[in-house]
Amino acid sequence: MPNPVPLALDPHSNVLVSPGYLAGPGGSRNIFNTLDLAPGWTKTIAFGTDTYYTSPCQRVRIANAVESFYGGWTISFAEDPLGVPDWITTFDRNTPHEIVTAFTGTLVDGLHNNFADYLSGGQHYTGTSPAHLIARHRWEPVHGSRPFRMVSPDGHATYQMRVGWLHEYDELLTPKKSTWRMSAGADPVYTPNWQAFFSQYTPQHLITASTAAFTNPAPVPRVLDHIPDRHRSMVSITRPDTASPSPRTAAALARSTHAQARHAPPPPSAPTRLTTHVGSRRQR
Repeated sequence: MPNPVPLALDPHSNVLVSPGYLAGPGGSRNIFNTLDLAPGWTKTIAFGTDTYYTSPCQRVRIANAVESFYGGWTISFAEDPLGVPDWITTFDRNTPHEIVTAFTGTLVDGLHNNFADYLSGGQHYTGTSPAHLIARHRWEPVHGSRPFRMVSPDGHATYQMRVGWLHEYDELLTPKKSTWRMSAGADPVYTPNWQAFFSQYTPQHLITASTAAFTNPAPVPRVLDHIPDRHRSMVSITRPDTASPSPRTAAALARSTHAQARHAPPPPSAPTRLTTHVGSRRQR
């Protein structure tokens, strides 16, 4: 059960919040640091507020367009730098930064050799999929739902897979039509507080990295006043100086949780309904 807000805490106090998917977006410093420090990546500031990054190979473009419809972060990959993107991922402005950092950190780390280290036989390959992680944390399928959904134990987060035929360009133009979606909130299906969209050909290991952060039960650090008001009754809040974090929690507070997806061994069994991610359409 969620714990009440600790008494006598200043609104600007640093606290630990669980589950992380209800903690609010938090600061974006880790996301910017990952991209600012990525070797060879270029950065452009436009209109005074919007930030754009381009990879050294010119195949990946990342936009943080503050005043756009979704805000947040949009990442696209095109095998031909001047061609139509192979895949697009969109994290809206309210997505917890841990989920975005997990994705961008893994992307930057693996792009230099076309993600060979994360594919079968690579040093970071584990065989772990989003479905493995979701099953490990006992999320439940919603039988008969369209799109197909897995729901967190508290009912406030969903991982969704669109079923049926969809023209690949439709989801590139309209994030809401994407094959994969993460969302959370009091009603994560119809009125989510945040959403993240992944088009069909987004590499599985990148979605897995974000899923590891999405499903991680370890508390995340936040400023008390930055937790969404509508989520206060649904989260557990503790003071860092009174908490006794496990090694996993301590690691989560020290750095992005994208490392969890890289090193977690696959479980003995897991549902197969959500495992059908595929690679770039130009690499099939």
